[in-house]
Amino acid sequence: MNKATSFTIGRVTGVHGLDGTLKVWSFAESIDTFCPGKNVLLKSEEGLGKPYIILKALAHKKGILLSLDGIDNRNLAEALIEKEILIDRDQLPEPAEDTWYWQDLLGLDVVDHQKGFIGKITDIFPTGANDVLVVTDKIRETLVPMHKHFVKSINIEKKTVRITLPEEY
Repeated sequence: MNKATSFTIGRVTGVHGLDGTLKVWSFAESIDTFCPGKNVLLKSEEGLGKPYIILKALAHKKGILLSLDGIDNRNLAEALIEKEILIDRDQLPEPAEDTWYWQDLLGLDVVDHQKGFIGKITDIFPTGANDVLVVTDKIRETLVPMHKHFVKSINIEKKTVRITLPEEY
């Protein structure tokens, strides 16, 4: 699985029961991203990874219970705690119009219509209302809500996001 064409869709946070079921914190909006038969890569921070096939995924509290082919006991499952779950982009649906995968936005230049270049998107986090872009330059960090009032256009090909910040910024 190529890191350039893959997305991190979750992280293993624990185990559930004795049969190897994993507790997963999902980064995906829908549990359908984890549908049976899809190939995923579980990778550690050191970059070492191993491929698995999803057998079953169920919504559970604020996460997902995930069963993988070959992980059939608690000991094997515990070895996967804290691993990232990656999936190839070609296994994901294309995003709807005016929606983007977070990974596609990271690193884009952010330009305000009055102030010019603000920085690059270094992180994104969800809130109850909308996601927030973390835009960083060499000196400061600016938080920009992903709302049409602030984000005017996104051009993935040109790697730019055009925004309008409030005047007090």
